[in-house]
Amino acid sequence: MTQIDFYTRVDDKLATACRLAAKAFQQGLRVLVLTPDEETTEKMDRLLWTVPPTGFIPHCRNASPLAAVTPVIVDHAPEPLPHDEVLINLCPAWPAFFSRFQRLVEIVSFDEGDSQAARERYRFYQQRGYAIQHHDLSALRGRG
Repeated sequence: MTQIDFYTRVDDKLATACRLAAKAFQQGLRVLVLTPDEETTEKMDRLLWTVPPTGFIPHCRNASPLAAVTPVIVDHAPEPLPHDEVLINLCPAWPAFFSRFQRLVEIVSFDEGDSQAARERYRFYQQRGYAIQHHDLSALRGRG
């Protein structure tokens, strides 16, 4: 069954997604960062070139010929699914295919609309019997 983790009360969802993708990459895991649109995909792509500041996270788009061998995929078009290890969802709705993944990461900002959408996703997963881990990142607020 998919392990689900909610990281809540974050200042910057994209920066948090970068940190979590980097951590998974360091653990030898493959990651799909699912974005809601082209603009967010482009922003994540740029961030992964600079976060962490002393490293590089190998990444590409789903349609790239290198997707099958690249550890981090960033895209708003998930098909075809390149692997089944870690899915970082930056979309307001739950991904229909989330249960194919070993781990699902949900990132929630302080924004009320984002929090409301996250509560709906949380209920959706909970009603289907998934165990959910919660990580409140508000203690990290203001740190770089």
